[in-house]
Amino acid sequence: MTIGFTSRTVVSACALCTASLLVSAPTVAIAGVDPGPRATAGALLYRPGTQVRPRPGAPEVPDPSALSWLVADAGTGDVLAAHDAHRPLPPASTLKTLFALTVLPTLPAGIRHRVRERELAGIGPGSSLVGVAEDRSYRVSDLWNGVFLSSGNDAVRVLAALSGGWRATAERMQAKARALGARDTRVKSPDGYDAPGQVSSAFDLAVFGRAGLRNHDFARYCGRREALFPARDGGTYGIVNTNRLLTGQDGVEPYDGLLGIKNGYTSNAGNTLVTAAHRDGHTLVVTVMNPRSGGGHAVYEEARTLLDWGFEATGQVDPVGTLNHPHAGQLSGPQADTATIPPARPGNSPTHHPSWPIVAAALAGAASVSLYLRLRWGPALTHE
Repeated sequence: MTIGFTSRTVVSACALCTASLLVSAPTVAIAGVDPGPRATAGALLYRPGTQVRPRPGAPEVPDPSALSWLVADAGTGDVLAAHDAHRPLPPASTLKTLFALTVLPTLPAGIRHRVRERELAGIGPGSSLVGVAEDRSYRVSDLWNGVFLSSGNDAVRVLAALSGGWRATAERMQAKARALGARDTRVKSPDGYDAPGQVSSAFDLAVFGRAGLRNHDFARYCGRREALFPARDGGTYGIVNTNRLLTGQDGVEPYDGLLGIKNGYTSNAGNTLVTAAHRDGHTLVVTVMNPRSGGGHAVYEEARTLLDWGFEATGQVDPVGTLNHPHAGQLSGPQADTATIPPARPGNSPTHHPSWPIVAAALAGAASVSLYLRLRWGPALTHE
């Protein structure tokens, strides 16, 4: 039997393979990590209840109402304290952090795309929307603003369509989670909309948030307070980030030094948040999942309490685990945003770049992705 492939099939397969290489390429530029005593301490994160290892004089750890939470040093990856860190829970729109980590590297921000009706099909009832309209042209950067600021499931649908389709995007997100060492996450709906079997954890979301801060585009989008979005009539309208700890809206006091990242809500997940802040040379990442008291803004106030404690407790507690993947180590090189997260150790030089074969492969991959997109979308896709 002879199996034939059309030229489009070959290009598509090539594009998807090289896109996967682009997504995973930054992990090549890493330094080895000796887990040492942290390997044993990491087992604490699988125990139920609150885990913390205070030294004499350390501040008392808070007691949030959330079903699960975690505080970690984004620079070293040390987990300072956590509560049911690996408990599988629905993530709501915080799963968009993993979506962005997976798709951002494959779509140049300047591409302009005219949205087709079929790309907006399947959006779940009650979804948050930014207002993407069919037969309207958008830049990829517009759509990312819609994802990060308005948590727009419509923008996610279009970006996923441009990135190979809904199911393929979910599969790539699952692979990306595994590559980052996030083993609790099960991806069913890339936008975070409630779906049977879809879960993540406070640990995994902290891993995604930390990795996002090391991607310059991700860090820029997630920390943006407001932006203009294209309107149906050809004009624009303003959108504001729904992360109230960042913007200070609805009576929530903004947190000094906040870097952003992502909040979420569904009736099944409750309120969820993965956030980060930078103070006095330290960056912390905090996850809060489903507070059980305090109303709709409790997720922000509990995150505030954990951030305050984390900055005060830095240097006064021993880690109860690490966000570092044992086979990946700590990120450095071009993907390490040293202006946001200081290098974890002197040995992690920010000038360490991937080898030339990896660079060449990445460039070839980018060209293949561009060709694939043009063959698939034709005149609906242009560069600006």
